[in-house]
Amino acid sequence: MTTNPGAIAPPSPIALNIFLAGGTRGVGWEIARILKQAGHTVTALVRPGTDPTPLKDLGVRPVVADALVASDVAAAMAGFGPAPFTVISTLGGTGQDGSQPRSDDQGNRHLMAAAQSLPCRRFVLVSSIGSGDSRDALPASVLDALNAALVAKERAEQALRDSGLAYTIIRPGGLVSEPSTGNGVLSADPLVAGTITRADVAALVVAASQSAQAVNRTFSAVDRDRLRGPKAVEPVAL
Repeated sequence: MTTNPGAIAPPSPIALNIFLAGGTRGVGWEIARILKQAGHTVTALVRPGTDPTPLKDLGVRPVVADALVASDVAAAMAGFGPAPFTVISTLGGTGQDGSQPRSDDQGNRHLMAAAQSLPCRRFVLVSSIGSGDSRDALPASVLDALNAALVAKERAEQALRDSGLAYTIIRPGGLVSEPSTGNGVLSADPLVAGTITRADVAALVVAASQSAQAVNRTFSAVDRDRLRGPKAVEPVAL
């Protein structure tokens, strides 16, 4: 364990095999970039119609599949094994036409179902502050605006806990499209709230995916200098 509370663990010297869902933009893209810089093998689930070239340029192997179609997900993940692998999911949003169901819920469930029959060492789910027992961390106006997404994410969280898979759930605060500050921390307190850059969330996700301290645990992810309200944060060291 590191001696600096909240410090991010150094990359594993052993190359890991990662199946990444939601890697074409946002936090998922940052995760893919960090993983490849650390020398890990990454396969990314790519929605039909999405240009995979940026991922290929990173050295990521894309597999085209619709997360809302169970057979697509199962086929995309079928090649994993016998070596253990890790699933990291940042899935979110509705179908391509804006319709229900949401990939936050059903898409993640399809990933879990496919992983259950394979040597999946960990399933890392990127959720959101406001899900589950962190609802009281956000004001009512924000909860109302994000209700559909938060309900879907809460369902995915519970499905993962019930799946039998080793898991880590990370709930970022408000996401900011700025360069990394290096001040991102994980907290076990569900009432912590604040903002955090996408790059810092990605770094925390990658560190947690390799840490035994994060198995079967749920964390909030915030920037220690961008907290909402007077509540202090107690960082978790990985």
